[in-house]
Amino acid sequence: MKVIKTTKAPGAIGPYSQGYQVGELVFTSGQIPVNPEDGSVPVSISEQADQSCKNVKAILESAGTSIENVFKTTCFLNDMSDFAAFNEVYEKYFVSNPARSCVAVKDLPKGVLCEIEAIAVLKR
Repeated sequence: MKVIKTTKAPGAIGPYSQGYQVGELVFTSGQIPVNPEDGSVPVSISEQADQSCKNVKAILESAGTSIENVFKTTCFLNDMSDFAAFNEVYEKYFVSNPARSCVAVKDLPKGVLCEIEAIAVLKR
C-alpha cells in the first residue's frame, strides 16, 4: 500500500489521507471544493463541483493514473435540487461514465455543497 499525497489538492482536514494506492487500484478520499492554493471555497454548486473534480483529478494524477481510469465514484450533495447543475459539471470530467452513487446528506465539511470520492485503476 502507498499513501497518495499532493499539494495540488487540499490537504486532509482530519486523520485521513488524500488517497491510497493498493495494488493496481487508487482510492481517493472525498474531495470537497477547497482551492488548494488559497483555501477558498467557491459559492455556486457549479463552481464547487468543478473544484471538487479538479481535486480528485490532481490526486489521481499524483498517483500515476487519470480521471479517465475511474470506474466508480461516490458523490455527496448537500441538496438534491443541485443534482442537475452538479451533473453538468461532473460529466465534463468523468467522460467514461463510471459507476456512481449520488446521495444527499445533511451536512458536509466546511458547509460545502458537494463532495466526490473515486476509485480508479492505474492502467487500462
